[in-house]
Amino acid sequence: MQTNLAEKIDHTQLKPDTSNKQIQMLCAEAREYEFYSVCVLPVHVTEAYHLLQGSGVKVCTVIGFPLGASTTETKMFETKDTLEKGAEEIDMVLPIGLLKDGEETAVENDIRAVVTEAKGKALVKVILETALLTDEEKRTACRLAVNAGADFVKTSTGFVGGGAKTEDITLMRETVGNGIGVKASGGIRDRETADAMVAAGADRVGASVSVSIVKE
Repeated sequence: MQTNLAEKIDHTQLKPDTSNKQIQMLCAEAREYEFYSVCVLPVHVTEAYHLLQGSGVKVCTVIGFPLGASTTETKMFETKDTLEKGAEEIDMVLPIGLLKDGEETAVENDIRAVVTEAKGKALVKVILETALLTDEEKRTACRLAVNAGADFVKTSTGFVGGGAKTEDITLMRETVGNGIGVKASGGIRDRETADAMVAAGADRVGASVSVSIVKE
């Protein structure tokens, strides 16, 4: 059971003051506990890639993070650059303001541009920032992510209050069906919560206290 949960965890360190020493610890823990991936800021991708070579642990990074308000062209370049540096998974923040304005074509095109840039090289997860959305907006975001060819939808950046909720995981899973993955992230700090997210339909869990979670 412990190993099964570890295999679903993206071991995460996304604080703005993250040091190389913290990245070294993150990667060492990921190796030891066999987490699915580490999720790091773009500036740390190269370091994580070198530290994890041969381990089987993937390197995930974030694009347009944490606001989602970068231009599509910027997100495309950021994706290309981080892939060249060793990223194997991309967690992108969709343009939240555009979604709330009903600009569905613009949001879908933004996601599709990153998916196209990553095609054949990395999975793309689309961060919805569920705490800022109505249920209808969450459904719309999920539908646009599916239309754009994304591999996952994800709840949160962890930078906005609210974080992951089981009811959001249920809603997202019902909306996307079984065709793509669902990632729970934001405020998951214990085993009970992580297990509840998986039971609600999450394929992946993002957490910064992953070691204590799997040790429970």
